[in-house]
Amino acid sequence: MKTNGKRVFLVALPLVLLHMCAIFSLNACGDKDTGSHGGASSKRPSSTTQPTVIYASPSGSGSACSQSAPCTLSTAQQTVEARLASGATQLQVQLADGTYRLASTWVFGATDSGTPGNPVVWTAAPGAHPIISGATQVRGWSQVGTSNVWSATVPAHSNTRQLYINGAAVPVAQQTPAQLGFKGGWKGSPTGYNISGDSAAVAWFSKLTAAQVAGVEFDYPAAMGSWSESRCRVASYSAGKLVMAQPCWKYLTDLAPFSQATGIYSSMSTSTMPALILNALTLIQPGQWFLDPTANTLYYQPAAGQQMATSDVELPMLERLLQGAGTLAHLLHDITFSGLQFSYATWNDPSTNVGFVDLQSNLRMTLANNQGWCSFSTPAGSCPFGSLTQPLANVSFSASNNITLSGNTFTHLGGAGLAFMYGSSNNLIERNQFSDIASTAILLGCTYDPTPTNAADAAGIKQNCNPNPSLVTADVIGTNEIMTGNTVSNNVIHNIGTDYSSACGITLLFSRGTTITHNNIHDVPYDAITAGIIQGHVDDSTHPENSTNINADNTISDNLLYNFMQVRSDGGAIYIEGHQAQYYYEADGVTINPVATLAHGMQVTGNVAYNGQHTNFTFYDDAGAEWINWQGNVSYNNHVQGADQGGCNPTGHFWISGNYASAALGVYACATPPVDVHPSGNVTIPNNPQPGDIPASILDNAGPISD
Repeated sequence: MKTNGKRVFLVALPLVLLHMCAIFSLNACGDKDTGSHGGASSKRPSSTTQPTVIYASPSGSGSACSQSAPCTLSTAQQTVEARLASGATQLQVQLADGTYRLASTWVFGATDSGTPGNPVVWTAAPGAHPIISGATQVRGWSQVGTSNVWSATVPAHSNTRQLYINGAAVPVAQQTPAQLGFKGGWKGSPTGYNISGDSAAVAWFSKLTAAQVAGVEFDYPAAMGSWSESRCRVASYSAGKLVMAQPCWKYLTDLAPFSQATGIYSSMSTSTMPALILNALTLIQPGQWFLDPTANTLYYQPAAGQQMATSDVELPMLERLLQGAGTLAHLLHDITFSGLQFSYATWNDPSTNVGFVDLQSNLRMTLANNQGWCSFSTPAGSCPFGSLTQPLANVSFSASNNITLSGNTFTHLGGAGLAFMYGSSNNLIERNQFSDIASTAILLGCTYDPTPTNAADAAGIKQNCNPNPSLVTADVIGTNEIMTGNTVSNNVIHNIGTDYSSACGITLLFSRGTTITHNNIHDVPYDAITAGIIQGHVDDSTHPENSTNINADNTISDNLLYNFMQVRSDGGAIYIEGHQAQYYYEADGVTINPVATLAHGMQVTGNVAYNGQHTNFTFYDDAGAEWINWQGNVSYNNHVQGADQGGCNPTGHFWISGNYASAALGVYACATPPVDVHPSGNVTIPNNPQPGDIPASILDNAGPISD
């Protein structure tokens, strides 16, 4: 670790303690984890010309947009667009302190673009902390009779899965079956449950109206594997029978088998009891809430000591806070966002009949046929096994190039935090903070575009890889849709996956030249970083080419990863599936050139991972993974079931060199071994290493770096 460029020597302490500052008091230990200071080598060059400054304020009005008379956010954007149209460059918008409550999504398109080297800069005014909010503040609370529950009127059409009080997420009304006195023994079927043998459950559901029953949600941890957690709504109740919402119930309990599956996915038994019953007023307990959308009423039972009259209650109204979307012919480009906080948005799809059937890493089943997986199901074409859709991101960019997000805060969000997809290239995500996010923090890529050069995939890509299909109707899909040259560096990610526990800190789907480096990811429920997920489960060393993609030249380096796998199991610090390189051949055109191919494969170097829980492999190359260089990584004090590096049914071509690990490396215990594994120069270290057991150069270089 470094403090203001000087090395700190802790001579006599175990190495687990060397990173205690990253756990408890990061700023006091030399800003290793702040993610807020500048000076990274990844920063884009900027002009020395003084910019024209446009001023915005939450209370702004008029059109002057001056420091003495600031305007609204929307007027500031209109002013920028007008000046850009007249040829102006060097434009900066300074946001004054306060909360900017959006009535609708803050949308950026091609006409909002700067020019190369002269991005339009949207930034916090000096000393300000502007919050971009999708919530309404709920006031006017009154006690419900003599109960401990309070209520308030909310705007019509309010719909949310999250509520925030005094800057913290609070859970929706929920109880376990045991708390409700349910006896269990529910008998499942393709339509739902027969609960007639559970008198307590019958009594509870019988008291609910039809509308109330239709709001009830069941939670199923580990429904389709220990790495997953799914949710489905109830449709109706009558005479001891619960009908579950479709197609959610079918997706969850009737998974089409695979003829060439290399991963263990199985349908949940229809008789599985839910772990939690959620979203009914009669379930409410202290510190929980319930929204009655038909009565426009929000209910909350205060926790001990809470006073509703003085509490800040934020009810999310929007799903998308900021949406940047160009087309492949007319990109959104050259914009910088810095010093802003994005907060208080929701994501409501899990409340629909489709629900949240979680296959892995917050990728859920939907109706669409993508990835080509369905041709390997039995019978061929029977889906929805391969029909996976990623979570909505509350801040997202598509067909966007040279976008910089630096020094921002993403917190109190109900979907994923930030996403780039659909041909977005040369973007920089640096020195941001991500926390209290229901799903994953950063999502790069789209589940629908592993092979955008396949003409048959074009329609699905347009429909699913950007927020506005009508905008991209004229786009011609090809190599221009491949994401290239994006960088994720020096960010701090923690306490994500708060609602959807299979969330990863960073999820990388299909791209080229992506660099994920010097990030600090800690206290996450599942993998810290995942790459290629969903792409490998029809491949292994005996049939490696069932599912191909465009991945190449990606790097995961020098990240500090700890306290991962805190909730789910069967994952690791870095989890990789599927093809990670394009093949390079010898002169005969048939024999693969291993040196050239590996050089363009996945480079996983210099990462430090420790204190993982429920971990199978710390560095995990799983189903169909191939062409990965594991070099100079560190792993210790991880509670591994398998090893510090290895996997199940990968294709192979792994070079494992110069790593420092307290558990075994190169362990592949499944039925189909990888084609080849090349270990060399690896060092076994104690589970609780001391100074000197690991080169200081690796430890110093892991995680966010300062100037």
